[in-house]
Amino acid sequence: MGAARIIDGKAIAAAVRREVAAGAAALQRERGLTPGLAVVLVGENPASQVYVRSKAKATREAGMLSIEHTLPAETPEAELLALIADLNRRGDVHGILVQLPLPKHIDAGKVIEAIDPAKDVDGFHPVNVGRLASGAKALAPCTPTGCLILAKSVRAELAGLEAVVIGRSNIVGKPMAQLLLGESCTVTVAHSRTRDLPGVVRRGDLVVAAVGRPEMVRGSWIKPGAIVIDVGINRVPAADGKTRLVGDVAYAEAAEVAGAITPVPGGVGPMTIACLLKNTLDAAKAKP
Repeated sequence: MGAARIIDGKAIAAAVRREVAAGAAALQRERGLTPGLAVVLVGENPASQVYVRSKAKATREAGMLSIEHTLPAETPEAELLALIADLNRRGDVHGILVQLPLPKHIDAGKVIEAIDPAKDVDGFHPVNVGRLASGAKALAPCTPTGCLILAKSVRAELAGLEAVVIGRSNIVGKPMAQLLLGESCTVTVAHSRTRDLPGVVRRGDLVVAAVGRPEMVRGSWIKPGAIVIDVGINRVPAADGKTRLVGDVAYAEAAEVAGAITPVPGGVGPMTIACLLKNTLDAAKAKP
């Protein structure tokens, strides 16, 4: 391994969660308000079930109210929208998260738009997307928020850096670019149609990889000393016939060149739930 500093997402996420727990306790003391997070799961997706359980556990550990709704896969769209309308009205619910993906017969866009933007702790509602893009105060998506905290753990001041975001999804790539613009970085969003992707990535003082392709970003693409944030979580076959998790970055190669890098697992992953709790606390605080 080279000299790259390993960015410990578990430790940084634990610190964020401690801050959130302290903030929730203060809100309870000062205003008698317990932040509440409602998580809605439709169907039996095993990965989603694991996420929902871990979100509920983390919410309770932070001293917040966890409200879970598990609906069968065949639930009509209208029934899900009625549940969201009810959660929008509830005074004890400050954050609403509908676990994606949804069954085919339900329009995810319609569901996201039905959530009160003030309770949209995923940061996917068009109102929050627009606020983020225009530099206004917004609930920003959890994964890019976590990536930003990890980058700033290495370098508190990101202004003026060349940042390259690989991937243009609405969940990570686009909001990541907006957050980095907010930090006064010079931002390039690269993607599958980018010409000379290695050359573009090599310009980056900060690289955020979010493409979902195992170890696509090679060590030779990384500028010496760059900060590398790897969002990818890909399961690939291992030598013993089992599987292992790898990121979108060829870790061993990149670690030889980078100044700092996130591992997979243990990098970005733990930050996502920590930032979800942070968004829920912020939404509760913002309540008039």
